[in-house]
Parts: sequence; C-alpha cells; structure tokens
Amino acid sequence: MLLSARNTIKGKVIEIVPGIVTAKVKLDIGGGNTIVSVITVDSIGELNIKVGDEAYAIFKSTEVMIGI
Repeated sequence: MLLSARNTIKGKVIEIVPGIVTAKVKLDIGGGNTIVSVITVDSIGELNIKVGDEAYAIFKSTEVMIGI
C-alpha cells in the first residue's frame, strides 16, 4: 500500500461497532493505548476488516483512516 500520508500507527483490531452508515473501529496500538476511527460500513466490507486483524491508523490532516 502506498500513500502520501506519513503518519501511520500499526495496531490490532479489537472492536468493530457497526451502525447504519458508519462503524467505529478500535485499534490496540500497544502500551495500553487504543485509537478509534469512524469509517463507513461499506469500507468495513470492502477491506474485509475483522476483529483480530492487523491494521494501520493513517493520519492525514484532520482525518484518521484505517488500512490493511
């Protein structure tokens, strides 16, 4: 995966809370720290994100994206 964003943090998906349009994805990034991102339910399906997966929190401006 190549991105212009330079700020990435690797973590493990520990929780997915789906809503109607968006879902909260919680990553354990170690040291007792977590990051939560809100992404679309469609993105959850397209990326096939599941609890236990390794993923990245990607920071660009004011947004946090999830990548695998």
